[in-house]
Amino acid sequence: MISFIFQRLGYGFLVLLGVVVVIFFLFNILPGDPARMMLGQRADSSSVAALKKELGTDKPLAVQFVSYLNDLSPVSFHTLNQPGGSFNYDPAKYGLPVYFLGSQKYMVAVKYPCLRKSYQTRRNVSELLIESFINTFILAVVAMLFALFVGIGLGIICALHKNSFIDRISLVISVLGMSLPSFFAAILIAWIFAFLLGHYTHLNMAGSLFSVDDLGRGEYLDLKNLILPALTLGIRPLAIIVELTRNSLLEVLSQDYIRTAKAKGLSPRRIILKHALKNALNPVVTAATGWLASLLAGAVFVEYIFDWKGIGLVIVNALDKYDFPVIMGAVLFISVILILINILADILYGVIDPRVRLTNEK
Repeated sequence: MISFIFQRLGYGFLVLLGVVVVIFFLFNILPGDPARMMLGQRADSSSVAALKKELGTDKPLAVQFVSYLNDLSPVSFHTLNQPGGSFNYDPAKYGLPVYFLGSQKYMVAVKYPCLRKSYQTRRNVSELLIESFINTFILAVVAMLFALFVGIGLGIICALHKNSFIDRISLVISVLGMSLPSFFAAILIAWIFAFLLGHYTHLNMAGSLFSVDDLGRGEYLDLKNLILPALTLGIRPLAIIVELTRNSLLEVLSQDYIRTAKAKGLSPRRIILKHALKNALNPVVTAATGWLASLLAGAVFVEYIFDWKGIGLVIVNALDKYDFPVIMGAVLFISVILILINILADILYGVIDPRVRLTNEK
């Protein structure tokens, strides 16, 4: 099991390294001067040159790439600014080092990965992403829990009533749910439940986890704003989980050991919950973890439409302002999440079905 985990971690590291290379060179060959974007087109040449030196964009591309890797790495290398001077480790940029080892000319620092600073707000990108990711994480988890509980329940009902009216209606709804784009579903759900039925539902068309009090008493937790975006995000995984649970459970119920359990006189409830459902959930676990990663990464349109202050809204605003460090940091941040969730899915799949782990360890 240990070798299986380390193998997955190694694959994840290689994928992340490839993402870093692609992102860096993609955004550094795009037209536009970051210094001009920050200072404006009317800035004088000396100010632009000074800012380029601060950002490091005046150096060759290969040197910039090495510097970028040094910023991202939790173990970074630094040299003296000048003879008798201090090391070029900037606490404002990297944060206080967790541990450092220095000599007369070099320093090795163990630190948090640095995603650099926003061109527009001059704030650390990591701070912006962590603040916004909390809202996105809550939204994605609530949407996934809704999809899991409702989807597994409907899937069991459809499997136990195969070819019935309930089964066929669920199939039609599942097809509609899988084919409905998230941005269109968001507009439709906001229009129906917050505009047409707003007098009865008391739901807002836009809003985040915290709202500002009209009487000037600051922010307060507003959980009702979570309902519509979570419902919108949960529709597509719900439709897939219903079909996966139904088809997988029907396949398991046709196995010999289920017929043996029925012959022993076990109750249908015990057969479903104790014997059939555990083996039928393997594809559901894989799909759920994959969809959770997709929800964390793909909630951009839903967050924008509902004005949910998450990482998707940050990405849209950064694209609108050509804030490349925020976009690059967001892509890397989401890539790490996707890789970690996929590794977790492989480990859970190996725990549920040991045959997967044994096949990968050969």
